[in-house]
Amino acid sequence: MDDVLAPKPGMLRRLIAFPLTLMIIEFFAVAIGASLLTALFRRFFVKDTPGYFLGGLSVAVLAIVIYLAARRWIERIANDELPLPLLPRELPLGLLIGAGLFTLMTGVVALMGGIVVERVNGMGALWGMLAMAVTSGTIEEIMFRGVLLRHLEALLGTWAALAITSALFGLAHLTNPGASLFAAFAIAMEAGILLGAAYLWKRRLWIPIGIHAAWNFTQGWVFSVPVSGGKAPEGWLITSRNGPEWLTGGAFGLEASVIAMLVATVAGLLLLLRVAKQGGIRPPMWVKTAPEPITYH
Repeated sequence: MDDVLAPKPGMLRRLIAFPLTLMIIEFFAVAIGASLLTALFRRFFVKDTPGYFLGGLSVAVLAIVIYLAARRWIERIANDELPLPLLPRELPLGLLIGAGLFTLMTGVVALMGGIVVERVNGMGALWGMLAMAVTSGTIEEIMFRGVLLRHLEALLGTWAALAITSALFGLAHLTNPGASLFAAFAIAMEAGILLGAAYLWKRRLWIPIGIHAAWNFTQGWVFSVPVSGGKAPEGWLITSRNGPEWLTGGAFGLEASVIAMLVATVAGLLLLLRVAKQGGIRPPMWVKTAPEPITYH
């Protein structure tokens, strides 16, 4: 009876609550807030110091706060995507998956002669890599999975949303140093599908954040491989890559390796199969689903 008597929201409220509007507002709110704080902490903290990592961690926390504030005050929904009680369980699981997949892929490339460990470097650029991992893992997962995937799914359904966000994630890396069309395609396949499926699995962000952060940290610090292009960092193990680009990934790094694409994409598809089996695939907004039958007790 309360639902029948409740007043309908006004035109402005309906416009704001439309998925496309929410997607634009939240995407730019997180992007602008994180960018401003990143520029600020880089002015005051020296790279590769504990303070630099704390600055990166503060940026990640700010992105979470902005996102949760938007969900609470604009969408008017509770925090069901980043609940603190589940952080100790789900974030380590994501970290384990991300580090494990990249290590597995690197081991395959090593067996094929594509990468060799030259020496142990010790701590290397630990703090800088930690800062990069926590910021990229948190901000990009909030923007691409929490915002884009979630709202596009509400509009177009799960399959279309996953395809679009995977493509956008690949295109976003196309401007990186050493990028190529194949590198962007590989990122779209291996990361877009895996991270999208990881979000859809629990409908929460801790696991994809952990996967993303650990993947980047493992390649940058553990194996000293370029993270999505650019200069190779000096991490724990100094490595050299030799062989064809399809194996080593070339200047972009191992993410552009065919081996990486196969390993991560297969993992993503297996996880996506689990999502489908548990009923996690949703139709577009224009497809009406049959109401659940009323049961009497």
